[in-house]
Amino acid sequence: MSIKHHLNDALLMAYSAGTLPEAFSLVVATHISMCDDCRARLASFDAVGGAVLEDVGSVAMDDDAFAATMALIEDAGDEAIIADIDAGALFPAPLRDYVGGDLDAVKWRPAGGGVRQAILKTSPNATVRLIRIPAGASVPDHGHRGTELTLVLQGAFRDEEDRFGPGDIEVADEHLHHTPVAEEGADCICLAATDAPLKFNALLPRIAQPFLRI
Repeated sequence: MSIKHHLNDALLMAYSAGTLPEAFSLVVATHISMCDDCRARLASFDAVGGAVLEDVGSVAMDDDAFAATMALIEDAGDEAIIADIDAGALFPAPLRDYVGGDLDAVKWRPAGGGVRQAILKTSPNATVRLIRIPAGASVPDHGHRGTELTLVLQGAFRDEEDRFGPGDIEVADEHLHHTPVAEEGADCICLAATDAPLKFNALLPRIAQPFLRI
């Protein structure tokens, strides 16, 4: 997989520190599982964080804390390994855990213009959804009130910025106004997280926005 668009350092550091909203963490974890470059950069940030922790004073723990941690690792170990090596799946392991399976387990709902979406359950401070754009179709022209992370899982889309294919991630903020268009061929399936409502220009998307939670 040739990935051209990567996570920036700020997002990787926030993920390493555990300060991202759950919705954003899911997108980052899914991208990292697909991208050797970002996985290596994350490891370097984790190492720095570990070095910082060495200078922090010790904290008292329950007597059975170590035994409980080892039990959790033992219970989850085999299942985690099997999930990670499932090469036939479209969705990487972090995403399959939220969906409850692969692509065939997604409960799609219409979002207008042939586009379908499935909102995944996370903490309320941000929203994450799977989006399926039919080949050749577009998402309505929109801007952003906050940050949006869009990770391509299948197919590709183009907008005013560039082309985004499998594994690519687009980081959008209030400065980006775009109209993503799915390329011909396979439907474009993306995982997208937002921390604020989008800004649509057209009337119909604005009317539907509260019901679609976008």
